[in-house]
Formats: sequence, structure tokens, C-alpha cells
Amino acid sequence: MELRFTPPAMRRLLLLAWAVVMCGLCFCEGRFVVEKNSLKVTAPDTLKGTYECAIGNFGVPQYGGTMVGVVAYPKANRKACKSFDDFDISYKAKPGSFPTFLLVDRGDCFFTKKAWNAQNAGVAAILVADDKDEPLITMDTPEESGREDYLENITIASALITKSFGDRLRKAVKKGDMVNVNLDWRESLPHPDERVEYEFWTNSNDECGPKCDSQIDFVKTFKGPAQILEKKGYTQFTPHYITWYCPESFTLSKQCKSQCINHGRYCAPDPEQDFSKGYDGKDVVVQNLRQVCVYQVAKDSQKPWLWWDYVTDFAIRCPMKENKYTKECADGVIKSLGLDHKAIDKCIGDPDADKENPVLKAEQDAQIGKGARGDVTILPTLVINNRQYRGKLDKGAVLKALCAGFKETTEPAVCLSEDIQTNECLENNGGCWHDKAANISACKDTFRGRVCECPVVKGVKFVGDGYTHCEASGSGRCEIDNGGCWKETRNGLTHSASTDGGCKCPDGFKGDGVHKCEDVDECKENTACQCKECKCKNTWGSYECGCGGGLLYMKEHDTCISKNAAAQIGWNFLWVIFFGLAAAGIAGYAVYKYRIRSYMDSEIRAIMAQYMPLDNQGDISSHSHHIEM
Repeated sequence: MELRFTPPAMRRLLLLAWAVVMCGLCFCEGRFVVEKNSLKVTAPDTLKGTYECAIGNFGVPQYGGTMVGVVAYPKANRKACKSFDDFDISYKAKPGSFPTFLLVDRGDCFFTKKAWNAQNAGVAAILVADDKDEPLITMDTPEESGREDYLENITIASALITKSFGDRLRKAVKKGDMVNVNLDWRESLPHPDERVEYEFWTNSNDECGPKCDSQIDFVKTFKGPAQILEKKGYTQFTPHYITWYCPESFTLSKQCKSQCINHGRYCAPDPEQDFSKGYDGKDVVVQNLRQVCVYQVAKDSQKPWLWWDYVTDFAIRCPMKENKYTKECADGVIKSLGLDHKAIDKCIGDPDADKENPVLKAEQDAQIGKGARGDVTILPTLVINNRQYRGKLDKGAVLKALCAGFKETTEPAVCLSEDIQTNECLENNGGCWHDKAANISACKDTFRGRVCECPVVKGVKFVGDGYTHCEASGSGRCEIDNGGCWKETRNGLTHSASTDGGCKCPDGFKGDGVHKCEDVDECKENTACQCKECKCKNTWGSYECGCGGGLLYMKEHDTCISKNAAAQIGWNFLWVIFFGLAAAGIAGYAVYKYRIRSYMDSEIRAIMAQYMPLDNQGDISSHSHHIEM
């Protein structure tokens, strides 16, 4: 009595199925289709891999989260056509235990009857193994008009697997192996109430593919509205983290040791689904515990909304793929938010201790459903007013669900407007880099939340990670906070390490030029004032050198000389100059007299030649006269 749909029929009815789940139209008779999905086995190694399965077309599809469970195969009632109470078999969840995925055989009754009996036995999901080798089909509800009332109350996940895969699962379980399986789904159903109290069940693991990506995207985008609602007292938010305990018989196994802390009490699946590489499940448990403690310490300081800042920054600054998923990176984020890391470390305790951790024990107890809320087995899960929210995990959808939790006419203004903006840089500078001296910040407030990005100030660009370091660069760097370089003033004297080429300690100093420049003691290091008679005294950035015994220091030659000798040398020098000047004057006067006399003689001779013959001219004239006579 099983209905089989072909793949084309499944696809044609997919949209209708989604509408039924989202709107809760229980009266719809139309079938909905869930296409093939992946079922991943992470242990044992003989079964490790990804397998196809067909999700059942009844109950509440678990879209939007991840469910991790352990496969069980009943010793009796293996087709699950009767109540398991008749066989004294129960799979009720215990605090810290893995959810049970019950493997049953196909045949003899409706798929829905199998799921109903399995759900009443306490399982989280049912895997129906096909009884023949054939392509996967969709398990559907009976088409008879007189259907049982229990159909509307089925809430567990269901999937049909192939005969060959089912045979391998049975063999492994009978052998005593712990078979771990992962499944994913999406659904929605908010529940209104007068006061909105909501929980977010999440995980710090960022290597689980699109599911983890969408989860951190939600945290980033919803952070602003969540903090506004929390600060104004409209909501009470609590984050939670799922862990499981390792069965006592497997505590010493390789799987438990690598995936658990506190001797198998608190476990998480391997992030990469591979025990031989990357991070282990226990690393995820410790980081989950740290995030719970961040919330508790922030709540004790009356600032529970800082959890959103921490989780967002940790995802950005400490990703697994960059090998930064460490305590050191987490402490850096904690410090940037101004939280007490010592109180957080005390809250975390000793992960290697063979005893209960009170924080994680409380988390395991909270996983078990109370009242109208069922067990939390899917990641991520949002619980609003003690009812699990089903649907796409984004800001708009979740905000509408939260607003639906307020009593009519009591909604805050944020529920009546889509404009939700917060300035996260006003408190603790948003956890970003901040130069208090220059009043320069890397925090930028945006609609989706703050970002830490080094700024541009007066045309000078700062470079760095924006969280812990930003440094001015370019030619104008010295104009902004001395270019980020060392600078100090003592007794009215200022020294700076800022240069056009970067930060460099000035002469007389040594250091990195950024945080420190220390005075060089030239006297001790024997770099100056080293003559025998010299007396050296170090000063800030320089030195003073003197001479004893009436001697005078000559810095150019780094030597000491007598003051009397210096005076004698000075007078001798002056006499040399005096006599030199006198000799030059006398020589000049003699040259002057000689040139003047020669000039006057030549002038006088020229004048006399015009009026009377000279001696040689008279002799010539007389001689000529006597000849004529």
C-alpha cells in the first residue's frame, strides 16, 4: 500500500508542497514533492560517503538546518507497522545523546504509519530501506479519503534509501558500529505571544558549506535589528549550541577522542567529515563553549547584545580555511570588544577534565523539548516564544516572525518600519582600530552593520587590517598624528621619528621608530668624547664633553688643549696678521710712488719739448749750422 511518484511528477508539485509547509494549509489534498537530497555518512570508514535519498512527502519538512544522528535498527517490529510500545522499545532522547535515525524495512503498511510509530517511539528521523533494486521514489501519504488523523501530527523527518545502501547500514549496525548520518532541510512556523523571548541555536563551525555560509550571513544582517530590540528591552535573546555525548562503549574510540571534550561528555561532528585532516569536532565544541561564555559575561555586564558583535567578528577574523580558528584569534576579538577575557576563560573551565561542565550540561538539558517546543536537533534553529521557527533564515523573515510574537497594538516602532539602522561605532568604537590621540577611527557604520576599514583623512590613506592596526601612508603621512611614528618632548625639546621614507629614529636614538626610540648613551658606547683628558656626560638625544685641568675641548678633533697655549697661539696669529697687513701697505705705497713719479716725468718732458730743444736736439742743430757756413 505504497504510492510511487515519478521524478517529473515530483518536480511539478514542488512549489505546491512548499506552499503547504509555509502556509500550513492542512486541508489541501494536493501532493507536494521533495526532490532527491544528499545523505552523508561520516562514520564508520567502511560506509563514509554521500548517498542519495528521497524525502517523504508528509510531516513537517526540516528545511533550513542540519540534523546529525546515529542510525538504529530495531530488534523487533522492523517494518514499524505496529507501536513500539508493544515490544517495549523506546528511543526517547536523553540529555546530550545523539538523535536517533531509525532504519526500518519497507512493506506491509503505509509509509506514514511507519513514521507515526517511529515518532511515538522517540526517534528524530526515519530511514525506510527499499525492498527492491529500483530508482528512488517519493514516499507519499495515502490517497484514500478516509485517512487517519495522525497524518497531520507527523513532524519527524523521513527519507527513502536504496536497497543496497539499506543492506550495508543493517550490516554495520548489527556489527556494533556507530553509524553517524547528516541530513539538511528547511521549513517555517512562527508562534505569536505577548512577550518575545527567542533563542538561536547555532554553531561556530564554518566548514559545513552553504548552510554555514547562510547562518553567518544571517548573523551579520540581523545583528542591527537584534541589538536595537535588545537594548530597548523589547526582546530577550539567548544563544544556544548543540552538543552530544559519546556512548560509554565508544568513549575510548578514535572518533570520540577527536570529537569530544571532558572525556566524551560533549561532542560535535568533524567539520570536514574527515578525522585525518583539518580541525576536529572537539575544536568546534570548545569554540561553541567560548561563545556561550562570551554571552554570559556580556549579559553579566548588562550588555548581552555584544554576543552578536563577537560572533560576527570571529567569523570574519578567525575562519577555519585560514587556520585562524584558535583561542589566540578569539582572544583578540574579545579584547577588541572590551570584554573580560579572564572571566570568559574561567567560564570555559578545563576541557580535559573528567567531570561535567556546568555550562555545556545546561546546553544539553535545554536541547530537550518542553511544552509546545520539540527537541532541538536541527542547526540552525530559531525558537520564538517556545515554538520553533521554520523558514528561510534571513533578516526580513525573522524580523516579521519576532514582530508577530508581540501582542497586537504593542509592537515596537521597528515592526512598523523597514528602516532599521544603528550606529554601532558609538560604543567601544565597534571593536575597530582607534587612534585616541588623533581621534581617528576605522569604524564605519552601514545599514547592514559596522565594518572595520582603515580611513582616508585629509588626503592621507591609512593601511592595515582595520581591527588592530592602521598606519598612515604616502607623502603627507607626517601631517596626521606624526605619521604614526614615535614622538616625544622633554624639557621643551622635541624629537620625532617621522620622515618621508617612514618611521626612523633620529640621530642620538635607537628603536623601531613606531612605538619606541631610546636615547643612545654615547659615553657608554664609546662613540664620542674619548680622548684621555675628556669628560663625557650623556644627555637626551645627544651628549656633552668637557676637559679637566684647565684644558679646552675641541669637538672637531675630539681632543683637549691648554687654554694658555690657545691664547698664545691666538696672539701669534694676530701679530702675523698685523705684520702681513703692514708689509702689504708698504709694498703698495712703493708701487704707487714709483708709478706716479714715472708718469709725472713723462708729462714734464713732453711739455718742455714743446718750448725748448732738449740736449740732444741742440747738438744736432749746431752741427748743421757749422756745416752750412
